[in-house]
Amino acid sequence: MSRTMSGLVPLLLAGLALLGACSSTDKPKPTPLESVTPQIAGRQVWSARLDGVQFPLQVVAREGTFVVASTGGTVAAFDAQSGREAWRGEAGSRLSAGVGSDGRFAAVVTQNNDLVVLERGRKSWTAQLSSRTTTSPLVAGERVFVMGVDRVVHAFDALDGRRLWTYRRAGEPLTLAQPGVLGVYKDTLLVGQGASLVGLDPLKGTLRWDVPITSPRGTNEVERLNDLVAPLLRVGDMVCARAFQNAVGCVAANTTSLRWSRLGGGQQGIGGDADLVFGADASDRVTAWKAASGDTAWNNERLLHRGLSAPLSTGRTVVFGDAEGQVHFLSRDDGKTLLRLPTDGSAVVAAPVLSGTTVLVVTRNGGLFAFRPE
Repeated sequence: MSRTMSGLVPLLLAGLALLGACSSTDKPKPTPLESVTPQIAGRQVWSARLDGVQFPLQVVAREGTFVVASTGGTVAAFDAQSGREAWRGEAGSRLSAGVGSDGRFAAVVTQNNDLVVLERGRKSWTAQLSSRTTTSPLVAGERVFVMGVDRVVHAFDALDGRRLWTYRRAGEPLTLAQPGVLGVYKDTLLVGQGASLVGLDPLKGTLRWDVPITSPRGTNEVERLNDLVAPLLRVGDMVCARAFQNAVGCVAANTTSLRWSRLGGGQQGIGGDADLVFGADASDRVTAWKAASGDTAWNNERLLHRGLSAPLSTGRTVVFGDAEGQVHFLSRDDGKTLLRLPTDGSAVVAAPVLSGTTVLVVTRNGGLFAFRPE
């Protein structure tokens, strides 16, 4: 068994054992919610429901619609403004990863390792993958890019499903079962390979550049796991990511150089804007870093152990969901709570996503809740 395939063991540890306390009876109790006097207006504007989300969902906002998927294999698009269902399709099997979409094509991966591509709800084609997949596919430029838990990247033609190329990084160590990084910067495909942000030629699958976000730490391979985890933050030429349980860093993609890196243990990805980068650590301590320097702008410890999602930065707020379905709107300037809105009581399973002025939150029970802060 190769070391990468033995990553199916710490795959393990990726999403489970390494999170230790997550299944322990000694897990700290969530910090009680403080009373909040709303400082901004905001309300739920529509809701919908799928059959539950038990996998690492990525929600896509494209062309005024939200594209979502459920564990049972339903893939659907909803008008962001009204909540009207634009289309719905079925992958035909339970999902392990999804969804990626360019507005026309939507791609998901099943628990049988099948990549399934739908065109506006109609199943277009499928392709068998060689490994389990937890990272949402990326659809761009009439191509579908997929990365397995072994961090091998495949490119397919979105129109007919032809496999175009495969990229395999030599000597990749044990990898996480947690969603990794796939993104785009201009004409370059961005891929997380270990703790490095890698730029690939999307037409050929060849390496253009490789910038480490951090260096491995720990005394054994499990402790040294530091894969980049989704979601990725891109603002202009700045691309930022979290290395699992290790650091947060930003790369200047135009010069392919590391801008800054700061220690910051956590399992969830990050969000931000041109001025600030936001994220929560393993204890759910929220930190804002200055995007230019990496210096700390503020910390918030009022949401400790609440199981925070990755954040969304929008307007004057940064938005987190938590494990009890609460949605927290914090001030981007100092981290104080401006507004809190409920969902259905089950965990928020993905970073909140913005389309226009509408923020969508998806819960473990399959609830879709659209909010409009004002």
